[in-house]
Amino acid sequence: MSVGLVTGLAVVLPLAGALLILLLGRWPNVREGVSLVTAGALLTLVLRLVDPVKAGLRPELVLVEVMPGIPLALRVEPLGLVFALVASFLWIVTTLYSIGYMRSHHEENQTRFFAFFAISIAAAMGVAFSANLFTLFAFYEVLTLCTFPLVTHHGTEEAKKAGRVYLGILLFTSIGFQLLAVIWTWQLAGTVDFQEGGILSGTASGGVLSVILVLFVFGVGKAAVMPFHRWLPAAMVAPTPVSALLHAVAVVKAGVFTILKVSVYVFGLDLLGELASTPWLAWAAASTIILGSLVALTKDNLKARLAYSTISQLSYIVLGALLANEWGIIGGGMHIAMHAFGKITLFFAAGAVLVAAHETDISRMGGLGRAMPITFGAFFVGSLSIIGIPPAGGSWSKWYLGLGTLEAGQIGLLAVLMVSSLLSLVYLLEVPVRAFFGQPPDGVNLQAGMREAPWPSVLAMVITALATVGLFVYPDPVFDLMKLVLP
Repeated sequence: MSVGLVTGLAVVLPLAGALLILLLGRWPNVREGVSLVTAGALLTLVLRLVDPVKAGLRPELVLVEVMPGIPLALRVEPLGLVFALVASFLWIVTTLYSIGYMRSHHEENQTRFFAFFAISIAAAMGVAFSANLFTLFAFYEVLTLCTFPLVTHHGTEEAKKAGRVYLGILLFTSIGFQLLAVIWTWQLAGTVDFQEGGILSGTASGGVLSVILVLFVFGVGKAAVMPFHRWLPAAMVAPTPVSALLHAVAVVKAGVFTILKVSVYVFGLDLLGELASTPWLAWAAASTIILGSLVALTKDNLKARLAYSTISQLSYIVLGALLANEWGIIGGGMHIAMHAFGKITLFFAAGAVLVAAHETDISRMGGLGRAMPITFGAFFVGSLSIIGIPPAGGSWSKWYLGLGTLEAGQIGLLAVLMVSSLLSLVYLLEVPVRAFFGQPPDGVNLQAGMREAPWPSVLAMVITALATVGLFVYPDPVFDLMKLVLP
């Protein structure tokens, strides 16, 4: 099988899995088995692309010629491969987690959930392997639309309101800003293809190109740069596995991946470093980093705290792109993977606490760690990665981002990264410290049947926590691919 065909199958396979899930919905065990097998098969396909890409090949496949010079086409390059590897691996563990969570929580419409989850992964593969801006925009919009039923899964008025916020902000930013930037780029460069070194250099004045950069940064609403961030905490009304999809597997990672890809393959780092809008956009990302952390400190609801933590951490990746140097791009790309594994562990733990203890507020988790040691131990490990402390993988991505700020001569931005890490230490470690060493709230008897969540959910959580440590011990696969991004 040619590597070009493998690229196309990586998009088609999850769609086929979604169809089978719908057809087999009346047999839950078979349905969930199909989801797991499809996820495993997808990871196998993506892994087959690693060696060819490392050898210098860039597998391509044209799906359809939409109009002359603008095809819907796929092309695998190192940055996209990193995103695809993360999403395909985490689909497996999220499916495993979902089996325990959805059944124990007695969620309705489980067949619809697993089907739309698979469609979302297909869209994420399309984003990862997009060969041009048109393909990227098309799959980006599909990802927005197919995750809407997941956000509104419960069907309550609160869920419907959250869905309107989710859809409204993401469609407004993508159609109002991002699409305009894509059309403007095509008009100036005569192409929308991603190319090493970029396609916009010398096509217009610095002022015009600065405006296009602003449109891209704020038009990619999934990156949640303030003030276009409200959709993310609003979507926390969804079941915890959906939160994992939004925060770690596909949605927000599609956003920051888009900004990295546009920075490298549309603008190019040389041009990016010369534009007048680049420094103040970097400080907009820095402001989001600090403000997101400060808001997280105020949230007692665990999922809300994690949502604002994600808003803060996403802008690390945006900042890495806007540093316009090699270490910034490497650090930003590595943070896609490191944040994904750390944050999904945290959301898995939050969902486990909800299922087993029926608690959502941090102030009521005192003593729970003694009844749920695996869950809060995993939360501790995930927290270390988000903070950037060894032995967790996030310490590497934050190290390289720090090097990027020094290479750019931006000591102020380095200070932002350090302050944010200190803030995340406070708002994240409060949870396991309270759980292991705090006292239960009045009226709570921890001996009355308290236990860990169902074993599939616990197993998934342990896998991602161990992977977080593994990425500290052996970060080479991600680092080596990111080194290939820049010529």
